[in-house]
Amino acid sequence: MGALNTPDHILVVDDDTEIRSLLHEYLQKQGYRVTAVADGKGLRTAVATSHPDLIILDLMLPGEDGLTLCRDLRAKSAIPIIMLTARGDETDRIVGLELGADDYVAKPFSPRELLARIKSVLRRARALPENLKTEESGLFLFAGWTLDAATRNLTSPQGVVVALSGTDFRLLKIFVDHPNRVLTRDQLIDLMLSRDAGPYDRAIDVQVSRLRQRLGDDAKEPAIIKTVRGQGYVFAAHVEAGAR
Repeated sequence: MGALNTPDHILVVDDDTEIRSLLHEYLQKQGYRVTAVADGKGLRTAVATSHPDLIILDLMLPGEDGLTLCRDLRAKSAIPIIMLTARGDETDRIVGLELGADDYVAKPFSPRELLARIKSVLRRARALPENLKTEESGLFLFAGWTLDAATRNLTSPQGVVVALSGTDFRLLKIFVDHPNRVLTRDQLIDLMLSRDAGPYDRAIDVQVSRLRQRLGDDAKEPAIIKTVRGQGYVFAAHVEAGAR
């Protein structure tokens, strides 16, 4: 349940009238408040006016497709997103997760399976105390670097734009949101909102190592992302955050 025990609000975005009706009726019976829209325009209106707790977003939409909408949403909001994809579209699923979707369900799907994914994603999104939630901000300046959260551009002290994958961006955003605070591997996994914690658990050290390389941080004696033995990592640089 959402704040003050009000029902969680689910926004369904799908141009298929039957799927919208099915999910609207099914999720309402499960105790959720549901809004169903057909396209990106409806999505933006619903996000602006009703602040959903989770979005179910179809990949194939008229006009702006689900991947474009997912990328735009994630640049501005941390609302959890579950993508609906056609079975077999493995590349699109991977791209969707890289763009910031929290999970995906392949069509045709079982409403019970989708319900389980909804509960799992909402549970992960609320697994952290409020002081560890990702804050939304425009620019982050640290150690001569600049991260633009809206465009996901990372600019070096020399003015060179460094390419970041979706995973690189999410990890760096977590660190700049919580500077000078030890984050355990479990907290990093939860903050990443991965669809399956297992792979992230095994790979979190590799991802930190890759991010250090992007930042030119010495692996043997890192100055920005430091290892706290037996605990996790700490972003040791001073961070200034401001509007774009």
